Amino acid sequence: LLPKTNFNQRANAVVREPEIQAFWDTEGIYEAAFKENTGPTFTLHDGPPYANGDLHIGHALNKILKDFINRYRILTNRKVKFVPGWDCHGLPIELKVLQSMKSSER
Repeated sequence: LLPKTNFNQRANAVVREPEIQAFWDTEGIYEAAFKENTGPTFTLHDGPPYANGDLHIGHALNKILKDFINRYRILTNRKVKFVPGWDCHGLPIELKVLQSMKSSER
């Protein structure tokens, strides 16, 4: 009932991803996009990841939308800098709490 195709139904990413990355490196594709873009720099600062709660589809949507924005800016001749955020509050707070506790309370 379904149409027949020679298209592989499995991504085989373990094999294909290194091949694709090597192709991009040897062809200088990533560097060419930046060299040829002469427009002003566009910087997107990504917020830190949420340290609490389970991952959900909203997290994927957030990253996908930011990727769309960056790719659009590259296509409109902008130099794009993507600055990923990181959780700079959780660990220092945790360390201070541990320092304030007696070793028997830890």
